[in-house]
Amino acid sequence: MKRSVLSLLTFICVFGQLSYAQQKTRLTGNWEFLRQDIGGIWEAVRPVTPGNPESVPVWQKVTLPHCFNARDAVDPDVNYYQGPGWYRTQLDIKNPYANGRILLHFEGAGQKTEVYVYTTKVGAHLGGYDEWTVDITQAVEDFKKTDVCQKRFKGRIPVEIRCDNSRDLETIPSQLSDFNVYGGLYRYLNMVYVPAVSLDKIFASAQTDKEGKLGELQVKARFYNPANNFAADGLIKLIDPQGKVVANKTFQLNNLTGDISIGSFQLKKPKLWSPIDPALYTVEVSVKSGDQVDVQTEKVGFRNFEFANNGPFYLNGKRLLLRGTHRHEDQAGVAEAMTDSMMHQEMQLMKDMGVNFIRLGHYQQSRIILNLCDSLGILVWEEEPWCRGGLGGEIYQNQAKQMMTNMIEQHFNHPAIILWGLGNENDWEGDFPVFDKEKIRTFMKTQNDLAHRLDPSRKTTIRRCDFCKDIPDVYSPSIWAGWYRGLFTEYKSTSEEEFKKVKHFFHAEWGGDSHALRHSENPDKALSIIKAGTGTDERLGDASLYGGAARASKDGDWSESYICNLFDWHLKEQETMSWLTGSAFWIFKDFSTPIRPDNPIPYMNQKGVVERDLTPKESYYVFQSYWTEKPMAHIYGHSWPVRWGDAGEEKMVKVYSNCDNAELFVNGKSYGVKKRNSQDFPAAGLRWMVPLQAGSNDIKVVAHKGKQTVTDQISQQYQTEKWGKPAKIVIEKVKDENGEATIQVKLQDIKGVPCLDAVNWIAFSLSGDGTLIDDLGTSRGSRKVQAYNGRALISVKTNNGKSVVGVQSPGLPTAFINL
Repeated sequence: MKRSVLSLLTFICVFGQLSYAQQKTRLTGNWEFLRQDIGGIWEAVRPVTPGNPESVPVWQKVTLPHCFNARDAVDPDVNYYQGPGWYRTQLDIKNPYANGRILLHFEGAGQKTEVYVYTTKVGAHLGGYDEWTVDITQAVEDFKKTDVCQKRFKGRIPVEIRCDNSRDLETIPSQLSDFNVYGGLYRYLNMVYVPAVSLDKIFASAQTDKEGKLGELQVKARFYNPANNFAADGLIKLIDPQGKVVANKTFQLNNLTGDISIGSFQLKKPKLWSPIDPALYTVEVSVKSGDQVDVQTEKVGFRNFEFANNGPFYLNGKRLLLRGTHRHEDQAGVAEAMTDSMMHQEMQLMKDMGVNFIRLGHYQQSRIILNLCDSLGILVWEEEPWCRGGLGGEIYQNQAKQMMTNMIEQHFNHPAIILWGLGNENDWEGDFPVFDKEKIRTFMKTQNDLAHRLDPSRKTTIRRCDFCKDIPDVYSPSIWAGWYRGLFTEYKSTSEEEFKKVKHFFHAEWGGDSHALRHSENPDKALSIIKAGTGTDERLGDASLYGGAARASKDGDWSESYICNLFDWHLKEQETMSWLTGSAFWIFKDFSTPIRPDNPIPYMNQKGVVERDLTPKESYYVFQSYWTEKPMAHIYGHSWPVRWGDAGEEKMVKVYSNCDNAELFVNGKSYGVKKRNSQDFPAAGLRWMVPLQAGSNDIKVVAHKGKQTVTDQISQQYQTEKWGKPAKIVIEKVKDENGEATIQVKLQDIKGVPCLDAVNWIAFSLSGDGTLIDDLGTSRGSRKVQAYNGRALISVKTNNGKSVVGVQSPGLPTAFINL
């Protein structure tokens, strides 16, 4: 029966938004967790007597999102836990829709998951990074009819979830990957109420012509309709970035099967989406079936892009140099279980550094991150987790196909996305007895075709698999100039050689590790033993700290000083490479990995420009000086309290700034004005040779950009005393506030002179009432760490009691401090 459009509009206006607001609830509180398996589902729900010692196992209270490996991922003494874990809660379910459905919507759970209502299994999923739902409607109705529901659970619904991140060669990603394969409900879990007919997915394709003068929007819908209703009416609204409805269209359907085209629009001179002005339109789709309405909204952006053949990248008809980084879902103290606020802080730091592109390595990431990329104006390469190890069998390949499908369908509407990644380092063998390149090529073609079929509007890409580089639209080879191979001065020539080998070139992954708070007076010393002209690609064993050819990753000092020079050189060269589409350095934030136990912070990949807790390193400001417009100036050495050298020796003071010129003052004396020139390495010409005085030195810079002025200043000690080898440990409390005491350890020689180049291993321990703040994977939050300039820091929660902190270093007498 045909319904009146006026009636539909009136109903939506009055009830639609209210119904939509009530549909979805995050399930964050009232959870218990058990990090082990149980004998059977009954063990998770059976009655227990409080205080009964036979009431085992013991569950702990947690809040979602939650990761099994919040601490042990960077525990220096054990391998991180891989196995099953259980979660349980009780839900108060009141569905506002008559004959509606109750869904559990998982934004991501690692890695194999089973879901139960009381003792009834209601769903399962394979894959730790894509979204999925479980319909618990029937199980809830059945359980409500039982005496157990009313008598024992008082009408609440018990839900149990088993997550498992056990090793399995027939699943992706490979355990050879350079990141942890985490377990747990580490993304948000939602309870969703929907009507009998609801919108499962909206596919909104927003495109423009090359000039951006005409926009076109195609909208398709997929319905969730388990009762097999056959008719629905609907309305589509297109709302501009200022909130004005610029187009609307009604639709009537007599078939709700498959992906159905429900409307299209043309828009003259749409507001274009770009990194500078990420203008977002809203597509609002309302569907009415019977007397119930479902309303969903999606954000879209009108833009067009092009990877020119053997040339640069264009967005909306203009060349754009992609200035990129990478991201893992990993954070100090929580591992993969990052909250909204953590993700917002991280992405804003990227934007403030000048990033306009990000590769989400190496798996589909949280919808929150994609939403932030849309709103901040950060273009995206997102990829499926086919990473290293080779190619498995039917289960393995089906999982990869499904995860590729889910990633593209779930993130289809995001204007930020321009590239779908098919895999990473698929030339890396090891998981299977046979490594068959032709089979890998065949499956890579299958995935490439699948991606193009699901989304013809975007390009495909892979990184580092030369025998497949002809398959995707865009290819990124391995170039690690100055870290795993060669010298950083070889970056441009190597890139030019690789650029000529493919039609569409991009450079993903470059950079190197730096141990936060470690600085060097001679950071390039190791370069003298590294042989140039032998290639800059990463090869088997290059990540090892032992053996093989001389390379910065093994023979360098891992100082912030060296990595700043490496980044500085790359960035100044990129400004002269007119053919370059762009690059993405690896990685924005330090992250944990099971394959690097010997790094200065064990089990940490330390290639970030911020630490695992988002504390910026000095290199953050190198990028900011090249990539941002807002005036900034940063004196190198904010985290370098003591420099060293001979009395009267001139030392280089560097300032990273995007300003036109800068004047340096040391101890009140001006050392002149320097003009910025990006090609004047290092620090774009903003460097001064100045004599530091023994003891304290006050350093200040005043920089000008047009009529704007910015300043920065630091204070550094200058040590002229020479030292021998470390002979003793000196401990001091340097801070005590808000219930936390910060301890600093210094290594001194036999005469008590600080050993400012010492890199000894230091291990902290604690006995007493306090709690050591460790297992964070940061320079200040690890109980085992290499010294940075002969010192190390850690903090203790005092808990209003007494404690003793012990410090050990091989070959030195153990030292203690009372708190």
